[in-house]
Amino acid sequence: MTTRKPSPGKLLYAQSGGVTAVINATASAVISEARAHRIEVLAARNGILGVLNDDLLDTASLSTADVRALMHTPGGAFGSCRLKLKSLAEDRDKYVRLLETFKKHDIRYFLYNGGNDSADTALKVSALAEEFDYSLVCIGVPKTIDNDLAVTDSCPGFGSAAKYTAVSVRECALDVAAMAETSTRVFVYEVMGRHAGWLAAAAGLAARRDGDAPQVILFPEVAYDEDAFLAKVDAVVKSNGYCVVVASEGIRTASGDFVADAGGGTDSFGHTQLGGVAPYLAGRVQAVLKHKVHWAMPDYMQRSARHLASETDLAHARAVGRKAVQYALKGLNATMPVIHRVRDTPYRWTVRPAPLSDIANAEKTMPAEFISADGYGITEAARRYLQPLIRGEAYPPYGRNGLPKYLQLHFD
Repeated sequence: MTTRKPSPGKLLYAQSGGVTAVINATASAVISEARAHRIEVLAARNGILGVLNDDLLDTASLSTADVRALMHTPGGAFGSCRLKLKSLAEDRDKYVRLLETFKKHDIRYFLYNGGNDSADTALKVSALAEEFDYSLVCIGVPKTIDNDLAVTDSCPGFGSAAKYTAVSVRECALDVAAMAETSTRVFVYEVMGRHAGWLAAAAGLAARRDGDAPQVILFPEVAYDEDAFLAKVDAVVKSNGYCVVVASEGIRTASGDFVADAGGGTDSFGHTQLGGVAPYLAGRVQAVLKHKVHWAMPDYMQRSARHLASETDLAHARAVGRKAVQYALKGLNATMPVIHRVRDTPYRWTVRPAPLSDIANAEKTMPAEFISADGYGITEAARRYLQPLIRGEAYPPYGRNGLPKYLQLHFD
């Protein structure tokens, strides 16, 4: 993190990676804060692709009401993308192209709203601007439902996905319990999380006392042992009548292989494309234990459920957007505004600047003290950490048709 004297000019905002229920709330805060300082804001269409293609949108066309409506609209209003740029040496032409777009539009502040890879991109763009002696302040703005960014206590987007997960698991458990005598005995619910089990852990909040669902949680941080898993499920069914399993998509065997590899494909960031753990586990339960089983994979629903957003998460998303603009105007280059927890009870937090170099390509996994001794549940320490993040409701406004009033932007 360095301090760079900013030059007068425009601010460019872009969204990256998988979107969340509250990423547009961050965008709303960025635009509002910049307008308060009389800074023009452009938005890149489809993230960094828009910068590479010189496809920028002028947010001046958005009314004050539009900017407010962004706050309660899920998805990525300006479009996102999964594109990881390589090193400055390997992808130099692309970085130079980015710089050309910045120069053409007199962009002096670049805010990239994303996760680990986005922080890395912002850091590299900052280095290139310094090499070419171009006055540019780069700020990484945190976002990810995986909650795996280093340094920050939690990531905007996670709290709402965690709330959706905990609520959905509790509701599904009531359904399974009602039908278990003559129908489904085992229900498997798959959540996102390639290497970090934060969302899987959030499902544990659905339980109010020992024995409540989910009785089995599978974390990427704990090696998957099929025999032990099946024995645990069978024991729960015999003692409880039914069993709810929550599995992270990224669980691995002791040898390091993903339980569900989806054929070994990769996404645009070069990460293994996961998904399919739930049907695999359900198949094993059916084949070996002979219990009737159902499974579900909420997929996009867990990250887009704005109707069930956490009030805490919304506050986090707006705060990092405001601070990102303030840090940019102060010249805090190669910085990210991060959430700092002051205390658990009552929950208190603030936002601090952190160097992008401490965040880029780093990954925060679940600490051992958050996972129960048997590896299938969460501890009280995990509950103390997670509970405040799902607290409060931030419902969107609803229309007379019974549906939320979400903003859908249309640019020429």
